Amino acid sequence: MKSRPTPSLSRGPQRASMPPQHIRRDIMGPLHATAMIHPGKPVLPLELIQKLLDYLPVSDLMNFAKCSRRLKEMVYDDTRWIEKLKEMGIWNEEEARQRYEEAMTARKAEIDKKRATSAPGPHGLGSDGRPRPDSMMIFDAGEEERRQKAARQEEERRRLEFEKRGNTMALPPDITIQAAGSPNLISMATPALAQPSPPPIQGPGSILAVFDNIVSARGYARYEFGKIYGMLGPLYFNLAKARTHTDPILFRQFREPEEQAIMLAQLKIFARADTSQGWRDRLDRLESMTSIFENAALREFEGGYEAQDIDGRMKRYAQVLIHLNGGQAAIQLFVQKHPVMFERERLGNPMDCFDTGTLGEFTTQPALEFFTRLSTIINEQANVIDRVFPETVNVMIPFLERVSEDVIGEYVTPILDEAHERDSELYLQAVGGLFQQLRQFSNSVARPKESGTEEQFRKNVWKIMDRVFEPHVDLYLQEELDHFKKKATGEVDEWNEKVTEEDAATVSLLMSGINREADKRDFLSTFKKVILMPVQAIPLTPFGIKTGSSTNRSLEVAAANLTVQDQAPSRSGTPGPGSDISRASTPTTSTVPTTELAAKAAIMNSRLEGIRTLFSIEIALKLVHLAKASLERAGQFARIEGQTGEEAKEQCEAIFITLLQVLGSSHIKAGFDKALAHLAAYNPREVSHTTLAVAPLVTFLELVNVGDLIQQMVDVFYEQELVAMKLTDKNDFLNPAVKEKKRFEKMLDEMVAAGLDRGIDVLMNEVDWLFATTQQATDFNPGVMTIPGTIGSAAGGSGSGEVTKPRPFSMSFAGVFKGGGAASSSSSPPAIAEKAEHDKINRMSMPFAAPRDFDTAPTKTAVRIVETVASHTALLNGLADKNVLDVFNHEVGLRLFTSLCKHIKRQRISIDGAVKLITDINHYHSFITTLKLKHLQPSFNALRELSQIYLIDPSHAKQMAAIIADTSRFGGIFRVEEVYEYAERREDWFRVKKEVERAMYGFGLCVVM
Repeated sequence: MKSRPTPSLSRGPQRASMPPQHIRRDIMGPLHATAMIHPGKPVLPLELIQKLLDYLPVSDLMNFAKCSRRLKEMVYDDTRWIEKLKEMGIWNEEEARQRYEEAMTARKAEIDKKRATSAPGPHGLGSDGRPRPDSMMIFDAGEEERRQKAARQEEERRRLEFEKRGNTMALPPDITIQAAGSPNLISMATPALAQPSPPPIQGPGSILAVFDNIVSARGYARYEFGKIYGMLGPLYFNLAKARTHTDPILFRQFREPEEQAIMLAQLKIFARADTSQGWRDRLDRLESMTSIFENAALREFEGGYEAQDIDGRMKRYAQVLIHLNGGQAAIQLFVQKHPVMFERERLGNPMDCFDTGTLGEFTTQPALEFFTRLSTIINEQANVIDRVFPETVNVMIPFLERVSEDVIGEYVTPILDEAHERDSELYLQAVGGLFQQLRQFSNSVARPKESGTEEQFRKNVWKIMDRVFEPHVDLYLQEELDHFKKKATGEVDEWNEKVTEEDAATVSLLMSGINREADKRDFLSTFKKVILMPVQAIPLTPFGIKTGSSTNRSLEVAAANLTVQDQAPSRSGTPGPGSDISRASTPTTSTVPTTELAAKAAIMNSRLEGIRTLFSIEIALKLVHLAKASLERAGQFARIEGQTGEEAKEQCEAIFITLLQVLGSSHIKAGFDKALAHLAAYNPREVSHTTLAVAPLVTFLELVNVGDLIQQMVDVFYEQELVAMKLTDKNDFLNPAVKEKKRFEKMLDEMVAAGLDRGIDVLMNEVDWLFATTQQATDFNPGVMTIPGTIGSAAGGSGSGEVTKPRPFSMSFAGVFKGGGAASSSSSPPAIAEKAEHDKINRMSMPFAAPRDFDTAPTKTAVRIVETVASHTALLNGLADKNVLDVFNHEVGLRLFTSLCKHIKRQRISIDGAVKLITDINHYHSFITTLKLKHLQPSFNALRELSQIYLIDPSHAKQMAAIIADTSRFGGIFRVEEVYEYAERREDWFRVKKEVERAMYGFGLCVVM
């Protein structure tokens, strides 16, 4: 009976029975039997296998690819070889993408061409009897074989064409490239490095340019890497095992130094892709050999430099070192060996810039000579650089960097340190002068051939020379700001002190002639004469006229007696609007007042005339010039790129901000404050009125003119010195300079607005004073008589020149108290006879009872007021924009309207005087029309309508009442109560009052207001 075979623990197919000594035991069998490990899955993950492949040598990769199809795909993956080419820095992704797009475009065009040329046949066949590409049929073995053969031929043709286009050199015998799809696309044998003889290398000229023949194309990265590896790999591994510098095959295969340098440089690039075990030792050996070769080449270059063999050894070994590592070692040696680095004392002494004969003097002439000699030496050196080094190497820039550090820096630093110790202003001059000389020196340096474009070379030279001043920029910028602040503040303080001293001297001189004892005796004597004066000699005051106090009259007389002959124009250069008010000079001894009142009046006039000296355009011009000089020096450093240039721009903005602060807060604002104080203290009753101008207002408008000129000066300075020079950005609303400029303009606007507001008050006070002092009672009421020589005489009235006497009270108002008006016609005959007798007496004895010729010209008061207001409003033209001007004129017009209404309420107006009143109001209305403000015209139109009530005859009381009660007649400007108040100023109001009230309210009682 046969025994049963023992079942195998393996799940695989049953193996044939073999002798026990030949059976290969499976150590994973027990795990397979228990189903703990599935035999179809790999033991290691694919990611870990791919990572391990990165550390395998190239020869082991080829052997590893033979293990299985999956491992072959992993080894032949194109991304692996692209990564190695990228590590060497010879893969161009843009070129690869472009080649791929071109290949896809050509393939698509070929397919479209085939489809277009195939003619349709029966049953889906083409013209040749074969199936069309777009037809479907059952599998045909012959057709499939033809397709595969054609694909292999096409692939072989493309590969040969690609190799022919990419590299025409013969590959070493160690590299064998096979057709795509074959089991071994690339097979590389391990180089026999231990052999004493060099490996067979074909085409040394091609090996010298191996990287130039590499093509970046997807799908062919493995082929390209194979070329590099086959040419450089044997030399690389041979050099890594060499003991001395004579052992490597490279130095025996390539005899010329240029070729050896090129090969060493290529091996250094090839070593970047070496990631297998021992790569660090191989790289160290390569670096060692390269260092030995570089030192030998440097010795030859130095020997040529000392022998001045410029076109021989220097030029040859400069090329060798450039091929090796870019030639940095040769450039450094060339720069360090130059005599200018060791003989800089021969170029000039830094202390020659300071004049020993005059303390504090600085001159840039020695510095100019120093930079001229240095420029000559550097330009000569530029010729040598062109002869030794190729155009691809930049030698002049490193040479200039060393010159700037060791020569120019050692010359400039002692000058700046010495200048800073002597004086800050001298230090600023030294920094600005030396930096300007350095810029001129930068422009005089000749450009070598290898330095690129002229613009780029100059830019690089400026960067190098700017580094000389970088250690001094922070100190200089701070010193520049402090110096400008000190100078600007000093100018303003000096000007203020000078003005204060002049004012004190004027006051002292005017008060020097006062004798208080004599004043006391004169006052007592005058007081005694006034007390003992007969009552008849005291002039009567007309109705409606208020006289000033004795003190005011005395002050007016004293001010009138004070005549200052010597007049001085305003400060030179300070423009004015052509006013007849000019700043009086210091009074001479002959014009010094002898009374206290006259002295005070003279001091007030002097201060009013001297308001224009509160700030000066000359001081503003000096401050602007100081700021311009500082910005010109500091602005040079703003051209430096980087943090230094930004700090210089910030400091330039700080200088401009300081200018606005000193000019605005310390000078202009203080002057406007004093001018506003003078305006607030102005009293038209305490000064003499020799002209139409209101002195403080005119002078304030002159200040506004000067302030406007200063603001325009600041705007021009800001645009030309900061914005045009790109020292600030005017569109950045967060910029400190922009914010300070807006603050300065706002301060000026506020000062002008406050001054104009107070100026309007002063102007209206002047108008009120003119109304009170120049308007005669007979202007609007010719029936009121005055005594000759009094204030209300006809000589100051309407200009008739008649001297009249007062009408007897009983005659003037007899008819009123006897029921005059319309009721007098019903009186008794004796009353009529009595009235006729009185009229006869009046016609015989009273000259004004004769028929009157009405004068239609406005009164002198109206003419003078209009001229005063018009002259002051015209001064503001051109000093402010249209909006400010319209607001000012509108306010003046409203205030004039208010003053005129108050003035009318203080007058007694007869029917004859109403003509003058209407004429005056028309004159005011014409002036308001010239202002071209539509909002003012309704008020004066209503006032013209209002003046008509004074022309109504007393017998037409009902019509007068209808006009008073008509609210629409005055356009809402006047209410009924206000019109009633104006009607009360009629000279015959007490005669018509009862009739008007009866017509308005239906009863004869008084109106309760």
